[in-house]
This record gives sequence, C-alpha cells and structure tokens, in this order.
Amino acid sequence: MGAMGSKAQYTDGYWWSNDGLRLHYRDYPGDKSRPPIICIPGLTRNARDFEHVAARLSGDWRVICVDLRGRGESAYAKDPMTYVPLTYVQDLEALLAELKIKKFVSIGTSLGGLITMLMAGLKPGRIVGALLNDIGPVVDEKGLDRIRTSVGRTHSWPTWVHAARDLGEMQAVVYPSYKLEDWIAYAKRVCRLTAQGRIVLDYDMQIAEPMKLAAEPYDLWPAYEALSTAPVAILRGALSDLLSEATAKDMARRLPNARLTTVAGVGHAPALNEPAATRALGALLKAVMV
Repeated sequence: MGAMGSKAQYTDGYWWSNDGLRLHYRDYPGDKSRPPIICIPGLTRNARDFEHVAARLSGDWRVICVDLRGRGESAYAKDPMTYVPLTYVQDLEALLAELKIKKFVSIGTSLGGLITMLMAGLKPGRIVGALLNDIGPVVDEKGLDRIRTSVGRTHSWPTWVHAARDLGEMQAVVYPSYKLEDWIAYAKRVCRLTAQGRIVLDYDMQIAEPMKLAAEPYDLWPAYEALSTAPVAILRGALSDLLSEATAKDMARRLPNARLTTVAGVGHAPALNEPAATRALGALLKAVMV
C-alpha cells in the first residue's frame, strides 16, 4: 500500500507500453458497479496531482491515476519523439485492455484533457463522463509559449522550502493566493527527492523535445464532439492563458450535456480542490449515475 495518514489507500499498478516501457498507476478502490474514473495529468505532472480528488471519491468510485511515460514512477522513453499525444493515447489503450475497462469517466488536466478528447474520437461512447480541466480543442499561443519556455529546464533545490519558494515565484500567475504551505504541498506533487538528497522536477526533461518542432495543428473539434453522448464538465481557470473564455463558451455551446465552470482566482490549471471545481466534478458524477 502506498498511502500515509488520512490519505486514501491505493495500490501501485504497472502495465507495459507497446514499445516496452513499464508504466505506473495508482489504483484507489471503489464501488465495482460504477465505471472507474481515470485521471490523466498535465504535461509535467503525475498521479500525485489527483491525491485530493482520489481522497474525496475513492470508496464510492474506483479512481485510477496514471503516470504518463517519462513522469513519476513510469519509465522514461528511449525515444523522446514518443512524448506526443498519440503515443500517450496508445499507452492508455494498453492500460484499458490490461484492466479490461470498457467504459470509464475521464478527468483530464491540460494534456490529459487532450488525451481524453483523442480517446473519445477513437471510440465514441466508451467515455461516460469527462471533466476537461482548462483545455479545449483550441489552445492559446500565449499559454503555449509560456509552457515552451519553462518545460525541460533543469532545476535542483537543497530543501522543500527552497523548491516551494522558487516554484511559487515561477507559478505566481497561476495560483496568486497560495501561501508557503500551499507551495510546499505543490512542490511535493511536482518534484521528487534524488538519491543525492536534492529535490528535482519529477519528469524526463526530454518531454520538451517534440514541442520544439513546428507541428501542423490538427482540428480537435471532431474529437471533442465525439463526447456528445456524455455529460462533460469544462473547467476554466479565470486567469488561464491557455483556454480562452471564447473557446470555453464555444465548447459549452457545441455539446448538449456540457457545463462550463469558471474557477475564480486561478490560472492554468485549477488544482481541482477549489470549491467551484469540486462542485462541478460532483455534478458531473451525479449526471453519470443518472
């Protein structure tokens, strides 16, 4: 078991990618009669991002929080050009096959939301509910540029407080109301302790490599619209530089069962423990059960 104190209990699970990487997920047990919830993190994040979501929901719901390749306890890819959405989708397809999951609820933050849309486009109908956290079929260049300049830069700190202060300066625009203890909790989600006793970001710096290529953007609206049969919760951080208000409204307009919630006072992306985010997720799961 990999849990401490009051946090929900989980088991560590592993599966293999098509190209032979050992990938990791946390499996929080819940009601087997309900579809499991699969939580897919953002670009530089990992399964720990969803600890508080799992703590609230597990028992009632089985919650599976994945580490994408190159993050957390999943293996790093030999070829950095596999750090792209279509490979992540293949990895998750392998997990679904391994666990014999036919239908599921998806909670996708940022990149995790793109993966959710792509999976819906591949097989419409199997995602029975989706929360798309600060992401849509169109992403703002301003936010992408900010991500490009920060991802893949090596950092190393002697203590958690140093890491927290530094990350707090770098991410102040995202969570302007966070205090030092919030930043320490944040640091522990996004960083790890090395064998040498240093604190570093918990991902393969090579994930930035594919972002340096000028890829042709592809139209994600059809993939998004493949969620038309499911309830969809769209979350947007009020200060987001990645999901514009116009795109979020367009998303809500295009699907009959989509609801848009704006999370006040945060940028990209909401942490999912804000009251508005918690209410939106609760309403989504209620709609899944109808």
